[in-house]
Amino acid sequence: MSIRKMMTVALCTLLLAGAGCKKKTVTDQAGVYTTIDQSTAGTVSGTIHFAGQAPKRVPIDMAQDPVCSLADANYSEQYVVQNGALENVFVYVKDGLGNKLYSPSADPVVIDQKGCRFTPHVVGVMAGQPVKFTNSDSTMHNVHMTPQSSTNQSVDISQPPNGSGETRTLPTPELMIPVRCNNHPWMEAFINVAANPFFAVSGADGHFTINGLPPGKYTIVAVHEKLGQKTATVTVTSKQTATQDFTYEAAQ
Repeated sequence: MSIRKMMTVALCTLLLAGAGCKKKTVTDQAGVYTTIDQSTAGTVSGTIHFAGQAPKRVPIDMAQDPVCSLADANYSEQYVVQNGALENVFVYVKDGLGNKLYSPSADPVVIDQKGCRFTPHVVGVMAGQPVKFTNSDSTMHNVHMTPQSSTNQSVDISQPPNGSGETRTLPTPELMIPVRCNNHPWMEAFINVAANPFFAVSGADGHFTINGLPPGKYTIVAVHEKLGQKTATVTVTSKQTATQDFTYEAAQ
């Protein structure tokens, strides 16, 4: 190694903050976020359809807990279909944003335990955004979350009646993380952790809307807990709404 090269290496070792000596990492960029330009942003909107006869929702026997037995009637939530529209489908932007980074919201997404069920059944949260688990019932519940990613910490906590809640943060994108209650085995919810803020969950009418997208071409993915994923390519133009529907059918 030449003397000049040795001196350069030594200088870089001593002056790690020097711009010419260190590589740019994700950590270096963590504070540099893209701001959504609402003056040019577009929208993706659509409906999740269900083709054919939907599986019937099964009534849930909650008699094992006297408090639950007094709650409103409860039904299985795997397939919630009304007038051919499918609820509880997570829709998100998978590709097309390039190297843009967005700041996660500090406001928590709340999953409540009410009427001996998790509400909502499916949620979306951005990586780094808090999730708060609350208990509005007058009975003891449990939150048992089992992510697959090793960087998303699992949760297994008891929650007292009418508890104020506990908050967790998931740092890594991951789809359909199951959340269950060990005390009431019929209770289940799903958390979807996205890498960006552009996502939505279909409502009772099957409709979803993703706002604030910069003009561009995107890969949009719809995810259902039982029926899997559907993918589409959508072009978003300034101040316009692009329509993208998805259609599922009963698993064979």
